[in-house]
Amino acid sequence: MTRDRRRHGGPEHRPPPPKKAPSPPPTGRAWSNVVLVAILSSLIGICAFGYSGYVKWSLAMRVVTLHPSPTILTPNSSSPAISPELFWGSYRPQVYLGMKTRSPRSVVTGLMWLSQSGSPSLRHTCEQGDGLARYGWLMHDGVNFGVQEIKDKAFTLRTEFVKRPGGSHGGDWSWRIMGTPDDPSSSSQLVSIMFYVATDGQGSLTPRMDGRDHLDSVTGTSEELGRFTIRFPKPEGGSGGHISYNHLVTSCPGLHHITDVVRSSMRDRFNHPAAGSSGKRRYFGLDTYHPPSQPGSDHSHVIFHQVTMYLPGQIEILFESDSFTQRPGPLSGAAFTAELETHKKNMEERFREKFHLEEKGFILEQVSFAQAALSNMLGGMGYFYGSSLVRSRYNLEPVSYPPAPLYTAVPSRSFFPRGFLWDEGFHLLLVARWNPTLAWQSLAHWLDLMNADGWIPREQILGPEARSKVPAEFIVQWDENANPPTLFLTLRQLLASGTVSPQGLQFLRRAFPRLQTWYDWFNGTQAGSLPYTYRWRGRDRDTLRFLNPKTLTSGLDDYPRASHPSDDERHVDLRCWMALASEVMATISKLLGEDGQRYKESHMALTDNTLLDKLHWSERLGAYADYGNHTQNVALEWERPRLVPGQDPRSVPPPRLIRVVRKPPKLQFVSALGYVSLFPFVLQVLSPDSPKLGRLMDHVRDADRLWTPYGIRSLSKSSPLFMQRNTEHDPPYWRGPIWINLNYLLVRALHRYSQMDGPYRERAVGLYRELRINLISNLYRQYKESGFLWEQYNDQTGRGQGSHPFTGWTSLIVLVMAEEY
Repeated sequence: MTRDRRRHGGPEHRPPPPKKAPSPPPTGRAWSNVVLVAILSSLIGICAFGYSGYVKWSLAMRVVTLHPSPTILTPNSSSPAISPELFWGSYRPQVYLGMKTRSPRSVVTGLMWLSQSGSPSLRHTCEQGDGLARYGWLMHDGVNFGVQEIKDKAFTLRTEFVKRPGGSHGGDWSWRIMGTPDDPSSSSQLVSIMFYVATDGQGSLTPRMDGRDHLDSVTGTSEELGRFTIRFPKPEGGSGGHISYNHLVTSCPGLHHITDVVRSSMRDRFNHPAAGSSGKRRYFGLDTYHPPSQPGSDHSHVIFHQVTMYLPGQIEILFESDSFTQRPGPLSGAAFTAELETHKKNMEERFREKFHLEEKGFILEQVSFAQAALSNMLGGMGYFYGSSLVRSRYNLEPVSYPPAPLYTAVPSRSFFPRGFLWDEGFHLLLVARWNPTLAWQSLAHWLDLMNADGWIPREQILGPEARSKVPAEFIVQWDENANPPTLFLTLRQLLASGTVSPQGLQFLRRAFPRLQTWYDWFNGTQAGSLPYTYRWRGRDRDTLRFLNPKTLTSGLDDYPRASHPSDDERHVDLRCWMALASEVMATISKLLGEDGQRYKESHMALTDNTLLDKLHWSERLGAYADYGNHTQNVALEWERPRLVPGQDPRSVPPPRLIRVVRKPPKLQFVSALGYVSLFPFVLQVLSPDSPKLGRLMDHVRDADRLWTPYGIRSLSKSSPLFMQRNTEHDPPYWRGPIWINLNYLLVRALHRYSQMDGPYRERAVGLYRELRINLISNLYRQYKESGFLWEQYNDQTGRGQGSHPFTGWTSLIVLVMAEEY
């Protein structure tokens, strides 16, 4: 019966369980155990929560944690006690003329001018919109002096400065500004020249008057300068010797607001004698300014001195340090002229000895062109101080990098007056030929910006003045984004002689831990999916808006890469950069007696031409190529939203240009013949007997692909993306125009292959001679016609285009002329 019930699922008969007696209440000891367990559980939970928070915090802080090794430069390395000859300088390349010290909060000086004829036009910061016919340094040795010519509408300004060492605060310096009208017979060109001095938030300034309106001098004090005096000798020139004076003493909420202060304070209620008559002529002069009330803000004290006169005319400004007690006399008048002529003669002689251009057959005007190119590079070196805004995957919002100084050249005074990591490696190739000390210092400043992981923010926008020139979307730097490690180009050049100066050895010993971390950072963050492959991080992932998503981190911006970014990509240019880095690291290791075996092994693998061909040679393209998820069948087309019946026409979004993919992508080599294809050539990864070297030389000399009478174009004419816009508002950039930095690398590579035994040696000789002449002829011609070096050059006409003056890597034309590689 019971068994049957179990089989059919019925309840099993069991006797009822006995009733349990109630549990006794817990004793005091048991209560203590319960409480203790509860407390321990809570503490463990709190600790776990706290540890989790600490891990998140430490990961978020990692991006702004500087490298743990001692900095290459000591904190006082830029002080007047250590580097008196470099303390003062024209370290404000973003203005037409300005000087400051190499210190975090320097006293700064600057020049402005205002044409009082026609529509008044105030000049201060270098702006392409000013429409100046030309401006730039004719001579600048990077240390002692500079001579600049500025061609404005209907007149020319010539600015000169000279430094004189002495005392314990960097010595004295003087300016001379000369204005001449284009029409010598005219005496109606009324111009106001303004000088200003500002404290940048620390120190004090006191005006000293000579009469009611004439500012005779300014005395001041600051932490770095002690006491000093700025004198304004009586100007020369003006119609009948008549000079009108104005001045303004005020405060300013920051150096980037100085132009606004002047514009706000100008009034046209002042009178100047009219040229050639007894009448009066009204002019705009400094009047009054009421700074905005901002409690707690750190305003700069600023004094403006305005001199108004008919051209021709000349003014001088003298800075004198009170600690310079053995001064032979004022650095003015004949003494200024004598000092300037001595420095000019010294630079001309040194330039002749360094570059031997006359011996190579260049005429005097071409030598002057090369000298101006070098001078603009040196005169474009700035000293910046401030914090970058950075982010990592662990930061919800941008955070401030630790404040730091940066001594660096800038690509363009008007458009890019700040530091760019990959540009600087090219800049220093020229700087190091002229003055290795300046190159070592810039290298040290850049490497001292490295964080604990080995990342260096690729674009340095330090301080409000620099930030005011940059669109908001480009300010924040991401810690996974690289830039080509071109500083290894400079290091290889500095080490090429086989002997390194004591200064260089000291640098290398202090820099070695940072260079190791930088090298490892690239191998960790930019590694590809296969051994010895690399992939640029930071590609734009928007596959709808861009015809080809950009790769700003590569430095080549819109150069065609795989159409659909993916983790499968491998980039041939980055692989070649790492081959260079491995070679230099092996050389430095040997020089310092360090173990460099891993660098040698990497260099051998990365220069293995068989492996290179396997990973990057596209037989279809007949050249080296990137690899990735790619299709060529893409186009930009207008998307026109349709109006739904009953919909308000005003609510319909405007048409937009979007990318249309006509054939799905697949993993393959990217068919884009151009600069990227040439990297194994230009960085000399290819052996001189490689048949691929001959194939690339064929492409270089093919006018239907890369060759032009003006240089090598960035992308082949046969490429589907040649000169194609990337968006409606994004014109082609690295898709055809000629860039001098890559042409320099190509000329240099041809020169070296022309000296190496191999089947293509004679071919390299011929290509080298042709390309070198084409580059020199076009850049010289464009400089003579336009007055500027340019960012890039048109592949059809050779005309300069893009930003100007572009006195960064375009100045490498000096090394091409000198055949210094």
